[in-house]
Amino acid sequence: MTTNAQAISAAPPHHETASLTDRLELFGVLSLFGVAAFLQFSIAIAQLLLTFAVLFWLLLTIFNRERFEVPRFFWLLLAYGGITLVSAAFSSNRSASLVDSKQLVLFLIVPVAYRLLTNRRGSLMLTLVMSLGGASAAFGIFQYGLLHFDQLSQRPQGTLGHYMTYAGLLMLVIGIALAKMLFGKGDRLWATLLMPALVMAVALTSTRTAWVGVCAAAAVLFMLKDFRLLAILPIFAAVTFAAAGPAITQRLMSTFDSRDPTRLDRLAMLREGARMVRAHPFVGVGPNMVKERYAEYRDAGAVKEVNPHLHNVPVQIAAERGLPALAIWLGLIGVLTMDLWRLFRTGQHRVMVATALAAIASMLAAGLFEYNFGDSEFLMLFLLLVTLPFASARPSTSQSVA
Repeated sequence: MTTNAQAISAAPPHHETASLTDRLELFGVLSLFGVAAFLQFSIAIAQLLLTFAVLFWLLLTIFNRERFEVPRFFWLLLAYGGITLVSAAFSSNRSASLVDSKQLVLFLIVPVAYRLLTNRRGSLMLTLVMSLGGASAAFGIFQYGLLHFDQLSQRPQGTLGHYMTYAGLLMLVIGIALAKMLFGKGDRLWATLLMPALVMAVALTSTRTAWVGVCAAAAVLFMLKDFRLLAILPIFAAVTFAAAGPAITQRLMSTFDSRDPTRLDRLAMLREGARMVRAHPFVGVGPNMVKERYAEYRDAGAVKEVNPHLHNVPVQIAAERGLPALAIWLGLIGVLTMDLWRLFRTGQHRVMVATALAAIASMLAAGLFEYNFGDSEFLMLFLLLVTLPFASARPSTSQSVA
């Protein structure tokens, strides 16, 4: 009896336990919002904040003895990470491939967001990302108009390191804004006000892959709302490129030029990727090994001597990690899309579900011409957007933190 009494007296009071839980959850939520805020401005700060978010999530899970819960697609994402490590183990430069595989840690954003972004937090997250995307777009337009970032050798890139990353993030943000315009209630006006700047900024980057992705996202969102809205898409695109000026229009027309060097080089990269897959069908050449082994498989029609990747997500995955990795990745996209479609049909959280479906469409369409799934900034925002609907649909573990 004495021992039991001492144990009870030594245990922290219930309100202290609840208070600690609330604080851990609050810090985790704030860290995750910080990740979303800084993704469009500084990847270093965003990843630092993700580290804090993961830490608070772990402490919260351990302290509350919570069961590990994730959306279904995460298990395929985990399998994709596992087969990536297998590929790295068989790489000709094992250390370089294993170092490159550190990007797999970013997959933790899924369980963290799933646990922390319940209730209204997902909707607030979308508004934050969209608003900061508008600020980033305004800065890109400023770069183009006043700082002369108006050539293919120097394009608007916001505060990021590369114009393609910048365009890819804007592409995802446009999906958020359009989903809010079509399916939202209170946020429609703000999304409508931001949309011209977002569209103009992505047009001024001269990044044709992002243009394709935006069109794919818009087509999916229009079909989800009303199939007849698809008639608006070519009109809207024509007006946008006319307003952007002759240089952007000329860049658009180069897409259809069979002599365009970037088009020729991308076709050559597809053939190079096929050679890599034939030579290494099960484990690929290894993560981050395409550039190192490019010369071995270089096509006669290639324009550049070397490329860091093959500018095509499925081909890059198959060449780097093997056909089993590609099969898992395709399964991941299939399961994710089906689960989102089921959620959309319930009528719940339609803005978030529509945003996630638009993100998948834009990633797949742009990913036929660019390895966006391997871009850390893009991957983090993509995973965040596709997790939000599932997080919002699950019951909240704690009702104390708004």
